[in-house]
Amino acid sequence: MLKFPIYLDNHATTPVDPRVLDAMLPYFKEKFGNAASRNHPYGWEAEEAVSMAREQCANLIHADPKEIVFTSGSTESNNLAIKGAAEMYKEKGKHIITANTEHKAVLDPCKHLEALGFDVTYLPVDKMGRVSAEQFAEAVRPDTILASLMFANNEVGTIHPIAEIGKICKEKNIIFHTDATQATGKVPVDVQSMGIDLLSVSAHKMYGPKGAGFLYVRRKGPRVRIAPIFDGGGHERGMRSGTLNVPGVAGLGKACEICKNEMSKDRAHALALRKIMHDRFFNELDFISLNGHPEHRLPGNFNVSFAYVEGEALMMGIKEIAVSSGSACTSASLEPSHVLRAMGVGEDAVHTSIRYGIGRFNTVEEVTYAANKTIEAVRRLREMSPLYEMVKDGVDLASVKWTSH
Repeated sequence: MLKFPIYLDNHATTPVDPRVLDAMLPYFKEKFGNAASRNHPYGWEAEEAVSMAREQCANLIHADPKEIVFTSGSTESNNLAIKGAAEMYKEKGKHIITANTEHKAVLDPCKHLEALGFDVTYLPVDKMGRVSAEQFAEAVRPDTILASLMFANNEVGTIHPIAEIGKICKEKNIIFHTDATQATGKVPVDVQSMGIDLLSVSAHKMYGPKGAGFLYVRRKGPRVRIAPIFDGGGHERGMRSGTLNVPGVAGLGKACEICKNEMSKDRAHALALRKIMHDRFFNELDFISLNGHPEHRLPGNFNVSFAYVEGEALMMGIKEIAVSSGSACTSASLEPSHVLRAMGVGEDAVHTSIRYGIGRFNTVEEVTYAANKTIEAVRRLREMSPLYEMVKDGVDLASVKWTSH
């Protein structure tokens, strides 16, 4: 039995896994202590939950539990990493490297630092949304102190060559931060072999609760230091003060443990469902294109442009399917996607893109229904499009001289 609306927006957020909820519930009721209360069993129970979660988070990314700093999620982690490292290392230099397809939670802190006198290089990406290691190496300067490149893109799913870029950063003594919000739990992430110094994670992108996340901060080879963004109480080794969200932290830890144990199963499941949609769309519709890298991409990401169909109209035509027409954090604005524009996707195609985010709990029945509905809606909307008719008749739209009365 299909349950409507069908949820296919797992890059925006994921449903909490029932096993995660079970791990969280005791810390709302009987085990409600403050993890910083060291004088009685209530505090000890909370501290024990936090310690276990630290291990579960560290195991997922091959880190040491002491390198995990709990935060409210990736936006805070990104701010803490970028602003904190810039503040701590500004005597060494004021140059930062990032890419123009980053999430706003990286771009905006970089803009903030520019206003404070830092120099930021925004690397362009190729048409698949990728930065190459060679291109990154060319951007490095003697005064480069920090690089921040997302592991996998939230809109098109493209994965950057993180290990190669991490190697360059190690050779040049540059602190390397990656916003791994979309990648962690879905593809293997190893901070050691990939040379990552700072890494941001949100629980709600991997079947954990909203409002919980962590920042990995390397302790040795090199020891990375960051200035705190806010002060008070010295929690999390002084890097992130504030009473810990114990139920959220417990849920985050459990979500990491499940992802570690079930990653290959989740990956195979997402790839199989994505293939169903891909094959249906590309066999039954013309003038469509895949956005992002065909191979180096997240298993559950399927971002497609349907030429001669307005994205918003298409979404209205498939109302019973929850999808996104861009990055969820910015899709409240009708600005075209900065990611697709940076990839050189034409203005018309930018407005026709839909992002399907396939997750752990989606079924064959759901993606089959979504494919049927989408194909039906695209055909119906194209029947009303004079542009589609003209192209089908062999007219080159670029050569048409449009007149306005």
